[in-house]
Amino acid sequence: MSIKPKLGFFDLTMIIVSMVIGIGIFRNPSIIAQHAGNETIFFLAWVLGAVVSICGALTFAEIGSRYPVAGGYYKLFSLCYHPALAFMLIWTYILLNAGSTAAVAFIGAQYITPVIMPASLQNAGGEKLMFYLIIGLLFILNFLGIRMGARTQNVLSMVKIVLMLIFISALFFISPSENKISILPDTVDSGSHPVSTFITALGMSLIAIFFTYGGYQNIVNLGGDVKSPQHTIPKAILFAIGIVFLLYLSINIAYVKVLGFEQVQQSPLIAADLGKVLFGNTGAAFASVAIFISVLGFINSQLMHNPRVLYAMAEEKILPAIFMKVHAEKQVQEFTLIFITVLVVVMFLLLQNYSNLLNYVMFNDTISLACAAFCIFIMRKRKTGDESKGFRIRWFPVLPAIFILMQLTVTVNIVYSDTINSLIGLVVLLCGFPLYVLLKKIV
Repeated sequence: MSIKPKLGFFDLTMIIVSMVIGIGIFRNPSIIAQHAGNETIFFLAWVLGAVVSICGALTFAEIGSRYPVAGGYYKLFSLCYHPALAFMLIWTYILLNAGSTAAVAFIGAQYITPVIMPASLQNAGGEKLMFYLIIGLLFILNFLGIRMGARTQNVLSMVKIVLMLIFISALFFISPSENKISILPDTVDSGSHPVSTFITALGMSLIAIFFTYGGYQNIVNLGGDVKSPQHTIPKAILFAIGIVFLLYLSINIAYVKVLGFEQVQQSPLIAADLGKVLFGNTGAAFASVAIFISVLGFINSQLMHNPRVLYAMAEEKILPAIFMKVHAEKQVQEFTLIFITVLVVVMFLLLQNYSNLLNYVMFNDTISLACAAFCIFIMRKRKTGDESKGFRIRWFPVLPAIFILMQLTVTVNIVYSDTINSLIGLVVLLCGFPLYVLLKKIV
């Protein structure tokens, strides 16, 4: 059974918003502030991250318009490079998506458990129980159909946006921090931040920022589910990235204006600290609810798009045909959704460190993003999708080149800052080749 288009512009926009806005914006600003060292680099990094993400969004808008298929991320690599490289990149993609989904779900469970669980379950056991409840609930909702998954996503994304706007309202109702640190200082202290240190600080800041801005590219996996994809995918990507940029910039200004830059650097739970300023003692609970809703939206989007990648692999006979089986009415790959959900649980049981996961993810993610973005050059040369007359990037090839260069720059920074975890990521990537050869023989 083939996949039938069920998703419109609003559905797609809300899915992308939740793909991008996970927990990063509620935690990473503190890490970024530590790397940046001062507000100039901090805000410069956020703006630069937005500019690069816009370049990437434009690139993937054209790719999605030219080649709107189910599991587009795998299909793209297979079309432009080779099925073996496609498998190597995508098998790490699936593993790391499952790992990041597990990590995010558990962090969400840690935040919400003290708020809603009885005192007897406000412990490690209660957090694990909450993790399984989160995964189980979202699995059931997505198992009921692609439209149910989309409706769930729409509600979660809208609530997420409203909660972020409440945080941002601190700019208008709360007096600036007594630290009296300006939002954008006029100069950088050249003594403490020479050029080499400036570049290093900026590069390290961008690692976490790209992680926080990333996710929109995954929408190409739902290309087969979208109505009028040549026009809907580009519009949804660009509109969603615009929403995310405005929310991110505004909430970071709120963090710095209300808390002061030094407290931003020192706070591991920055959203909770801002919540306390807004709502007093109940502020931490409000922040926990906001993070929890954001977590639900992120996980739901993962359960929607990841099965389509395995659909594409089964379509090319890399995986058994059962991964391609779609329920005619619900448009859900029932077996594949179960497989993805079980994989998330397995990764949760194996996962030990969120920080290490960040570097595993970013090392492989930046490589695959650079490779995916380069596909636009190959597709244009081959005239792939020219007949669709869909979205085309202006200022080509400059914008895709900027995006690719920045992704590779972040890759180098990750290798420099965390060589061991980068090597682990590389080994996992290379292990995909013998697995590909094996599957080709037995499937």
